[in-house]
Amino acid sequence: MGEAGAEDHAERRDRLMEGLRAFGGVSDEFGRRFAAWLGLHATDAVALLEIYSAETRGLPLSPARLSERIPLSSGATTALLNRLEQAGHIVRTREHADRRVVTLRSSAESQRRADEFFGPLAGHLDAVVTGYPPELLARFDELLGDLRAAMEDFLVGHEGEGGTWPPERPG
Repeated sequence: MGEAGAEDHAERRDRLMEGLRAFGGVSDEFGRRFAAWLGLHATDAVALLEIYSAETRGLPLSPARLSERIPLSSGATTALLNRLEQAGHIVRTREHADRRVVTLRSSAESQRRADEFFGPLAGHLDAVVTGYPPELLARFDELLGDLRAAMEDFLVGHEGEGGTWPPERPG
């Protein structure tokens, strides 16, 4: 690839990453507003949304999987889950053949509240998505998955490399 091609490629990557960062910022704002609406700390609301989302996809989380998704220590995750359970937002069940495995489920009331809050947004987003051909959406989904995998691979590949990444902190 020539120098001009590499510059075009880098510019496209930068525009795409900036668009994703901006999208993430707006998504985070919805999370903050959802937390405030429920009267929860932002981290608790993020956890509740992770539990609800995983459950909706048919892949309910365990406390360990949740702590990976919202990077918290196991102790902090336990405290968070205790708060959510005491407030009636989640239920811990033992559905697995191994009865030691705990499954996190959102309560019916939390599901109703999440649907009430995010339902209008879903309709708004559906109107946007229907304007794009399915093939393009499939390619975009593939691109997002590939970008996420590349970033995860980079992080995993650079763990324990004696401080080569991240770069040394300035100052």
